[in-house]
Amino acid sequence: MIWCVDDDNTIRDIEVYTLTQTGFEAKGFADGISMLEALKTEKPELIVLDIMLPGKDGVEILKEIRSNPETRKIPVIMATAKGTEMDKIQGLDTGADDYLVKPFGVMEMVSRIKAVLRRCEPDEKEEVLSIGEITLSDKEHLVTVNGEKVVLTFKEFEILKLFMSNPGIVFSRDKLLSEVWGIDYLGESRTVDMHIKTLRQKLGDAGTIIETVIGVGYKMEGKR
Repeated sequence: MIWCVDDDNTIRDIEVYTLTQTGFEAKGFADGISMLEALKTEKPELIVLDIMLPGKDGVEILKEIRSNPETRKIPVIMATAKGTEMDKIQGLDTGADDYLVKPFGVMEMVSRIKAVLRRCEPDEKEEVLSIGEITLSDKEHLVTVNGEKVVLTFKEFEILKLFMSNPGIVFSRDKLLSEVWGIDYLGESRTVDMHIKTLRQKLGDAGTIIETVIGVGYKMEGKR
């Protein structure tokens, strides 16, 4: 089941119709608040979420989805008529899995939904990663350093998980954008640098194992 959240009745109806015609079950919501209420009893496979919504906007709604352990892993594609760099960064940093800029073709929407669903297929194998003083539990969405909980944003958590899953592997900034943000992101790579800087600060002394490889990118030293 795909949920489409848009206050424009015409756009919402077209999205739902297109999805049902391409083999998906789909449901529409005119605002994020009613969608959040429905999440208490139902869980969709993916949500297409407009940013400009009445009441709570899409970014606020996404924050609530990502802060709830019951819903944080539901894939979300943000959709908006606003196409500025900062709008994309805000949505993606909050935890969006992809981004659609209106007006978009309905078949582009379907293709992106299929791509996100492939990327987000659940991993039945649940593991706890440990390197040095850092421990990460994906199931609990929990990071600790020497047993002390460290609060990370959604993207900081995903970056750390990628490093801890691939110790010693060097990731370029473009590769990190592709792996963590999940799209062909065309913005400046400094968004990666900012996230790495903040992640290191939050990890304290343990953050020094995230090393800068000059002219290439970043890697995490240590053994799992």
